[in-house]
Amino acid sequence: MSLPTFSQSPLDPAFVQNPYPAYDTLRAAGPLVMWDELSMPVAAGHEQVNALLRDRRFGRENPFPVEVPPHVAPFYDIDRLSLLDREPPEHTRLRRLITRAFTPRTVEGMSPDIFSLTNQLIDDLQPGDDLLAKFCERLPVIVICRLLGVPEDRADDLLRWSHDMVAMYQIRRDRAIEDAAVAATNAFRAFLETYLAERRAAPRDDLISALIAAEEGGEKLSADELIATCILLLNAGHEATVHALGNGIKTLTETGQWHAHDPAKLTEEILRHDPPLHLFSRYAMQDVEVFGHHFAKGEQVGLLLAAANCDPAVWTDPTRFDATREPGPQLALGAGLHFCVGGPLARLEISIALPILIARLPDLTLTEEPTFTDRWHFHGLHRLIATFTTKKPAMTGI
Repeated sequence: MSLPTFSQSPLDPAFVQNPYPAYDTLRAAGPLVMWDELSMPVAAGHEQVNALLRDRRFGRENPFPVEVPPHVAPFYDIDRLSLLDREPPEHTRLRRLITRAFTPRTVEGMSPDIFSLTNQLIDDLQPGDDLLAKFCERLPVIVICRLLGVPEDRADDLLRWSHDMVAMYQIRRDRAIEDAAVAATNAFRAFLETYLAERRAAPRDDLISALIAAEEGGEKLSADELIATCILLLNAGHEATVHALGNGIKTLTETGQWHAHDPAKLTEEILRHDPPLHLFSRYAMQDVEVFGHHFAKGEQVGLLLAAANCDPAVWTDPTRFDATREPGPQLALGAGLHFCVGGPLARLEISIALPILIARLPDLTLTEEPTFTDRWHFHGLHRLIATFTTKKPAMTGI
């Protein structure tokens, strides 16, 4: 039986600014729908997206060899070693080694840094500033610098490299984007190689040293796997936190909810309501039938995380943002084998930073209507211009 079809350009400006009506249409059409412009079946319902995220018959690695054009080979030489794109047994080995270094205790230990850095960034804010550039971007990249143990004065370089590399995953991609991504990959690799050599000679109390030391059953991360892991922590973790913060500030101000809330509920509702990643694709690792559709080995399926997060079968009035909503099974950070390894850090940053920003700038308002960039499935704003007349003193104690 053929799948119902759906046609919508992901580059259409109106869709980019508000894709949620299209998601409603997709959910109503069936458990799987063939999206013509993406040339793949997609799932938009929570039940289907959750099941496909957890189904081990699907994975991130294409089961067939793929020829990589030589001009982008340096990018994919690193990208293919990322935890995000590996499957067992390599994924199991990598995740086990990484979690030996990137422990819950390590994440929780960043709380004082996040608290003090948030206050410092707010101290520097002026009315009319772009919060995206001066707050939402600065906080996670500096946290990553401190976590890895690299100089904070290189934060601008890391930001630039992250933006250029992440651009490779967007639908709107051309040779200029590819060349910039390769240049960023080479620069980031050279930067990290210096610090890997230093930490091997003289370990410190930082994540690079911990990743180098991580060992299980006599196995350790290779040099390229170390580099790929550090790059993933910056690119995936940083991009997600930036846009979750930006989208959250936008929504809180637009809905009149710019006031104190329970930090845990606030964080989960921000991630649920308008998440930073809308599409996550997987390959069928074998011939398989799910939800009445036969997938041939190597066929892709698109999982619409934001659509699943607004499924009325799971949430009452799901398009309404409610900072007091009881947390539910939102999928902004994935599920199953590929649940975001940096998810706990993203949650921690949001839950600490946003309440402080609200408390210290209680009359913050936006001075221009924010718009989303044209990278549809990386759902983030161009900028976030805000003003305020009151700035309360820095908060103390965590």
